[in-house]
Amino acid sequence: MSITVRSPLPSTRPGRRTMPARSAGTAGPDGSTGTAAPGHGTHPSPADRSVVRAIGVLAAMTAVPMGDLARPALRDRAIEAWLPLCRRLARRYRGRGVSDDDLLQVASVGLIKAVDRYDPGYGTGFIGFAVPTVTGEIKRYFRDRTWAVRVPRSLQDRHVDITAAKAELTHVLGRSPTVADVAAHLGITEDETLDGFSGGLAYRAVSLSAPVGTDGLFTLADTLGAEDHGFALTDLRLSLSPALAGLSERDARILTMRFYGNLTQLEIAERIGLSQMHISRLITQSLSTLRRELSHDDF
Repeated sequence: MSITVRSPLPSTRPGRRTMPARSAGTAGPDGSTGTAAPGHGTHPSPADRSVVRAIGVLAAMTAVPMGDLARPALRDRAIEAWLPLCRRLARRYRGRGVSDDDLLQVASVGLIKAVDRYDPGYGTGFIGFAVPTVTGEIKRYFRDRTWAVRVPRSLQDRHVDITAAKAELTHVLGRSPTVADVAAHLGITEDETLDGFSGGLAYRAVSLSAPVGTDGLFTLADTLGAEDHGFALTDLRLSLSPALAGLSERDARILTMRFYGNLTQLEIAERIGLSQMHISRLITQSLSTLRRELSHDDF
């Protein structure tokens, strides 16, 4: 089965076609705009020929019904024709920890979705439909695949917008933009801008094995404090204080000499004037009393 694609361009006379110069603001398949050079209206630039070809291939594809054997080949040609737009959009997201090849792959997925979903019957040009589809795919990739710590989606999107705004304002202003500059550019408050900056801290994690300093002798883990068992002892002392207050002065003194003074039962017996066996019974009784008091506190 053969397919004839009618050219969308008018012919001025048999055997000769002229291509009108693309007016300013008309975007090509790479998303760029341009105007024909003076006096060269009948000699389109390569960009003009590229956009006409891309539009023509896409029109040919959409004119063929779904399921037609010719549609897959036209679909492949349409995707290839609009790859310059894909590359241009991917370049906007450089310098964010993702390689150019990966960015182009993600943008290409968005382009394929745009080609497959595009319906000229809605009255929207393909570029107006493809740009948000491709950029949305790229933003989704950054949001779902590259964040080390999950943060709210709104904060992730704001961080992406802030990063792009910083790059643009740095070029325009010739200096690093302030928080107020970025906020005014995006039309958000300074607090929202600061939240976006803070959210960016969760974008990339740092390994505890990463070296610290120029000599690399220490790792980040070496700078972390060790567990302090004194905190557990502090909690124990706070719990014991009211329980010890319930003991007699003699029993409390015996426990103090035994566990804080590290005296033996015999040494305590000599100081108190009791037998070592009596001291042993008093210590056992006092410890039982403390256990009961502490078990009551647990409930």
